[in-house]
Amino acid sequence: MMAGEAKPRAISAKPKSQRSSEGLFFARFLADLLDQRFTIPGTSIRIGLDPIIGLIPGIGDVISNLAGSAILLVAARLGLPKVVLVRMGLNIAANAAIGSIPFLGDVFSIWFRSNAKNAQLLERYAAAGEQASTLKEWALVGVVVLGALLLMIGILIASVYLARQLWDML
Repeated sequence: MMAGEAKPRAISAKPKSQRSSEGLFFARFLADLLDQRFTIPGTSIRIGLDPIIGLIPGIGDVISNLAGSAILLVAARLGLPKVVLVRMGLNIAANAAIGSIPFLGDVFSIWFRSNAKNAQLLERYAAAGEQASTLKEWALVGVVVLGALLLMIGILIASVYLARQLWDML
């Protein structure tokens, strides 16, 4: 390559603005699917797959909260401020903690809509301008996701323990 020549771009490389618009589209789609895709017949109440999947004992809440964590990963990839990432993580943690309570947790998921809240936060802060994610921000997101995952595992273990105790009592 001669001096002054531009380096050829890799064929698969996408411009930053295209990556961010794809990430926002994915986050909106996932939030809609998990929180408000369907209408309960005869009402104006909108629900998504989150409370429906949450009805599966033990693993349902884990699956729906892991899916919701993808929005947090998109936010980290787009370089949102740490405080917004933590706020998004807390929304996921609240949904995981309260969502683990049978039936009441599913009603909470319908009302709270953590994924829609996170998609709105992502859109609001991504529109303000992108900044490059640092290793510290990725570490913070990893800690928040790991914390939410450990919380879900702890809830699952506690649920199994309580179910065994109830079974032994019968």
